[in-house]
Amino acid sequence: MSGAILIAEDQELARRNIQRFLQQQGYKVEEAADGLAAIEAVNTADFDLVLTDLMMPGADGLAVLKHVREVSPNTLVIVTTAYASVDSAVEALRLGAQDYILKPIIFEDLLSKVRHMMDYKNLAWEIQMLRRELNRSLDLSEFVGRSQAMRDIFGLIEKVAISDSTVLITGESGVGKEVVAGTIHAQSSRKDKVFLPVNCSAIPDTLLESQLFGHVKGAFTGAMNSQEGLFQRARGGTIFLDEIGDLSPILQPKLLRVIEAKEILPVGSTQTIKVDVRIITATNSDLKIACEQGKFREDLYYRLNVINIRIPPLRERREDIAPLVEYLIRRHNADMKKAYKGADNAAIRLLMSLPWRGNIRELDNVLERAMILGNSDWITVDDLPHVENNNNVEKNQNLYSGPHDLKGALKAYEKMHIENVLKETEGNRGEAAKLLGLSRSSLYRKLDSLGISKSNNGEM
Repeated sequence: MSGAILIAEDQELARRNIQRFLQQQGYKVEEAADGLAAIEAVNTADFDLVLTDLMMPGADGLAVLKHVREVSPNTLVIVTTAYASVDSAVEALRLGAQDYILKPIIFEDLLSKVRHMMDYKNLAWEIQMLRRELNRSLDLSEFVGRSQAMRDIFGLIEKVAISDSTVLITGESGVGKEVVAGTIHAQSSRKDKVFLPVNCSAIPDTLLESQLFGHVKGAFTGAMNSQEGLFQRARGGTIFLDEIGDLSPILQPKLLRVIEAKEILPVGSTQTIKVDVRIITATNSDLKIACEQGKFREDLYYRLNVINIRIPPLRERREDIAPLVEYLIRRHNADMKKAYKGADNAAIRLLMSLPWRGNIRELDNVLERAMILGNSDWITVDDLPHVENNNNVEKNQNLYSGPHDLKGALKAYEKMHIENVLKETEGNRGEAAKLLGLSRSSLYRKLDSLGISKSNNGEM
């Protein structure tokens, strides 16, 4: 069992007994000795369920209920009452309580109702998240790559996943930043909680503030009811803020507050709310330059950049193209009810020769189109003429004449690519290793295994 529960009850013995019982069932339980203390607790912490007595000093249970509905509308409420106050319990249901329990409380009945409420809450949220996942345009649920650069990223993910530190993922559009973020979440202690991606550039600033931090009733025109923000709804999980470089200067200090104080301030509210969420961000822009230009807060940048993961563009890790092609074809086979066996050697060589300015997203679109229009068991060069035209590549131009088996073709292309990079760096193997995403010793081993001459004019 899991879930955070607040017990609001002015009778100390009853309150402590309920708290002890629910804690034994695995719930995280806090207590409030009166209505005012309950309201304060709701303002400062995030609860899945509030169990409140109707008759309390300071503020009664109806006041607590109304406050919960205003500041935390997704929190469920069960009221407790004596038989003589059943009318008040009915009024509580009318005002938004989910259920009521008559005193004296029978613990088995209480546990049954609490479990039912928690299951309902979890199921409703899971359904909403599943619907969002089904509507995503690109879902690379597997992290694919065998290049040294990607193996280094795998190793880094394993190290950072066990912590709650903020992570900044950088790289061009389409390289798979969200996949990396999702992989970190999937290997973390928060893996059983929600992973919630948000594209900061796709939502207007005014709407984004409300979506992230929530709002109270009447905060702005059209705010007919209070609404929890995504930082609350991701409780216990991970929120992934993509295109963080586009976050407006108005929202940047609000995000900084979340990181430093673990609290949010809903739009229109004067009460902060504690949140428990890990933050992972991503950008395809240079935040250092943005800081120098005054477009991005330097203090926020350093808070976000505790761990930095740079994903190289696809053109810098061409050995990943073949396994990506295999994975994407398998994925589209399932979606399209197709049975492609893969791409033939000539098609692989062509795909490996292209610049892929749109990275994995562009490769995915190319393969999807080829699979829709193709008629054989294999994707061939004839299925990819638009690729050559779009990249100003004539058929067979920039392709090497090498072995037809895939392993030999990949090795031949790898040799050609390393030799080209060495030419670009005028033989500087240190610089070439950086461009290739290899350590210098790894590059030396590659030169030996591929039979590339070590003589150069600019060794460093």
